[in-house]
Amino acid sequence: MQLDFFSNLTARFRTAIMPRPSPAEKSPAKNEDVALSEIARDLLRQVGCDALAEGVQIRWNPRLRSTAGTANYAQALVQLNPKLREISGDEVLRTLKHELAHLLAKHRAGRRRIEPHGTEWRQACHDLGLADETRCHNLPLPRRHVVRKHFYRCPACKLEVKRVRPFRRRVACLVCCRRHNRGRYDEQFRLEKWRAL
Repeated sequence: MQLDFFSNLTARFRTAIMPRPSPAEKSPAKNEDVALSEIARDLLRQVGCDALAEGVQIRWNPRLRSTAGTANYAQALVQLNPKLREISGDEVLRTLKHELAHLLAKHRAGRRRIEPHGTEWRQACHDLGLADETRCHNLPLPRRHVVRKHFYRCPACKLEVKRVRPFRRRVACLVCCRRHNRGRYDEQFRLEKWRAL
């Protein structure tokens, strides 16, 4: 029993004193595509975004079904649907650029909130070589049909918002808040629930 204790203790000590790999020597994360990560870094460096290029990772996510890819700015992570490889290499590159544009637009905006497929994103797409990129793809991936059962309306401009799930907090009309209150939340533009199926 004491021998097991000392064996475990020395094993933990060895792992504690062993040198840890530097970021450059780190093994790739699970499902990371090293070649695509390098392509992404090169694309970001070409548009002058070296800070974002250092940390960006590209991974294949087999759980993606109808989505071609996703971008997570907080983690500098782009996840791609593995089914893109079956479609074409050009589609993989186009989707990579599309998702990188999300990261680039958010990086350029800083703390300012931006629309996911707004002006900043379109400019980032143009800079990455996607001149006329659309917000949605028309790839042969299975489509998911969701029923939006919750309807909200702005009391000022009568804009309607349809949701799958109800809002859990107070939400105001972004259009009216931008127009009348410099983008800050204003209670007079709070969305009102007007219909539920």
